[in-house]
Amino acid sequence: MFVVMNAAASQAEANAVKSLILAEGLVPYDHVGAERLVIAVVGEIGARKPVLISRLEALGGVESVTPISRPFKLTSREFHPEDTVVRILDAVVGDGSLTVMAGPCSIESREQLRETVEGVVAAGATIIRGGAFKPRTSPYSFQGLGVEGLRYLAEERERTGLPVITEVMEPNQVDIVAEYADILQIGTRNMQNYSLLTAVGRVTRPVMLKRGYGATIEEWLMAAEYIVSSGNPNVILCERGIRTFETYTRNTLDLAAVPLLHHLTHLPVIVDPSHATGKRWLIKPMSLAGVAAGADGIMVEVHPRPDEALSDGEQSITIAQFAELMVSLRAIHAQVGDLHGDPVLPNAVLKVGGTGKL
Repeated sequence: MFVVMNAAASQAEANAVKSLILAEGLVPYDHVGAERLVIAVVGEIGARKPVLISRLEALGGVESVTPISRPFKLTSREFHPEDTVVRILDAVVGDGSLTVMAGPCSIESREQLRETVEGVVAAGATIIRGGAFKPRTSPYSFQGLGVEGLRYLAEERERTGLPVITEVMEPNQVDIVAEYADILQIGTRNMQNYSLLTAVGRVTRPVMLKRGYGATIEEWLMAAEYIVSSGNPNVILCERGIRTFETYTRNTLDLAAVPLLHHLTHLPVIVDPSHATGKRWLIKPMSLAGVAAGADGIMVEVHPRPDEALSDGEQSITIAQFAELMVSLRAIHAQVGDLHGDPVLPNAVLKVGGTGKL
């Protein structure tokens, strides 16, 4: 449930509300909006709900108490109506600008990374991506350079001034990856690795959470809830395609998820057409489609010579193709500003699956 304080509520009154919540064995989370404070009540309430609502409503400074049946609380727009804007160095994600994360799937060498970064930065990338630890289907495939790759990424950040993003695979990797990277990426296979989600929720680095290839949107948002409830509000969602019966593409890019997520959550949304399609020639049209649907940006894999790549060359575009993509992306982005944030009228009742439940 959410406790909405009235605009004139004092800090002492807000503290009284939080003290009651804590006394019930629950956890209060604050959100200071433009006009008033909203306090989310998180935990197992059960049959106590009617009595607790009455007790909270009787406290000074309380304007209303709203029950909510959705399992995701802190990531919902009801709790946090304003868009979350994630700031990393000079880059901003979620403020209506176009975010473009670009770089190689795997960092193969210092020279390969530098050549790629020089090309994508010149074309307008805002965040540098590169894989240091690579989870692969086959144990015999290239697994990345590990910490050496992290060092190369950090060098490129110092050289270009752009933030870098890379994947973290295990809780015991979080500290070392956070030492070198500006954004921690949780891959599709780890979307429901709750120990890892909790660990990245306890660091000060923003986290990009990729959708599990078999996950529903609610499961995805519940995974984000683990991160936010652990103390890290700077979460970026990444739609990277889901597994369906289709075999012509690597996955199926769920474009409807983009406006739906903007309606359900305040978190920014990125689209990854590289992993969604698995085919180089499909990346441009699906990048344009993602931005046209209102995505806050894209993540694409770029390699100087994709046919020589040690991982995912088929879904990597060349530096020249990336430059052409950026021209088209900017033109599309300029036409869809009204789709960023919640594309539904303010105060509209959220409905998922026709239930209409809040």
